[in-house]
Amino acid sequence: MEHQKKYRIKKNDVVQVVAGKDKGKTGKVMRLVPKKDRAIVEKINMVKRHMKPSQQNRQGGILDKEAPIAISNLMLVCSKCTDPTRVGYKILDDDRKVRFCKKCGEVLD
Repeated sequence: MEHQKKYRIKKNDVVQVVAGKDKGKTGKVMRLVPKKDRAIVEKINMVKRHMKPSQQNRQGGILDKEAPIAISNLMLVCSKCTDPTRVGYKILDDDRKVRFCKKCGEVLD
């Protein structure tokens, strides 16, 4: 029985790429791939795919799509200080466990 992997990045978070060909770019996390420690980020790590015509894609041809990128190459962007930041956890007075920005202390959840 495998346990669920925990990441400091969640779906719909805004992240910045800190390593690789797209270094410095920011985008929104569309999907996490826990088995491979990767995430699919909007408009990041674009690759070309040769597609046959199908029901969803009537035209076919060469399409651009997002490829998964390693989570270790992503950093969460704080909404308050707008910088890529490390994430910490703290428990609030109402017993909720929340993520917070290590730079400015803003609660991210």
